[in-house]
Amino acid sequence: MSNLVRTEPLRGAPPLLVPGDLYSVVVLLRGYAEPEEVGDAVRADGSVTLVLPQPWGRGSSHQESSPVAGSAETALEEAARGPILVDTGGPWAREELLGALAGQGVGPGDVTLVVGTHGHSDHIGNLGLFPGAALLVSHDFCLPGGRYLPHGLTEGRPLRLGPGLEVWATPGHGGQRDVSVVVKGTALGTVVVAGDVFERDGDEDSWQALSEDPVAQERSRKRVLGTADVVVPGHGAPFRVVREASQPERKSCGN
Repeated sequence: MSNLVRTEPLRGAPPLLVPGDLYSVVVLLRGYAEPEEVGDAVRADGSVTLVLPQPWGRGSSHQESSPVAGSAETALEEAARGPILVDTGGPWAREELLGALAGQGVGPGDVTLVVGTHGHSDHIGNLGLFPGAALLVSHDFCLPGGRYLPHGLTEGRPLRLGPGLEVWATPGHGGQRDVSVVVKGTALGTVVVAGDVFERDGDEDSWQALSEDPVAQERSRKRVLGTADVVVPGHGAPFRVVREASQPERKSCGN
């Protein structure tokens, strides 16, 4: 007996809240990619997602206690004690992003960690709003002030941010250094904020044309689908991953 996987849209307009005991996930802005009517131009922006430790309030922000020494692992876990922003959208969405954060009671100064899934402008165009946050952009990790720390992230070795919260190496779309954020234990199960590993639900006919390494991205997509209950793609609505057990074929008996 094997598992068949299908996907279906997760209904609801942003901000879309997925609560959890340890971390809640809020899809603040839904990414999009819309071809223009003339020529090959596409108007696009990336999804923006907030991961909030529970409970969290402005008084519990750890901005002031961010470590200045020690390992990347320690620094990442410290930074992840406050609000975590996964991708920032493009600079043209600055005011929309600020408004969406404010709607969750979060200001730019409250964000303690920003994860950029890859280095395209529609995903990290607002990093300048968060000078006090630690930054993990692709595989580059730095503390406020530009202090870079090595960490050893690989496909076989994720980065732990907290209990049930990890960063995975998911190469392919932007080359070898794309990452995804994995949040376990939410009300909907495991949520994977996948950047452009998935452009959108039902992108099977289009993602390869946008990939710098389709072989690696296919591997990343299978890995995500094997773990996630919900995927937040880079340019579309979140979607559920539904696994169904296939029944073995019955052998007919001859007379």
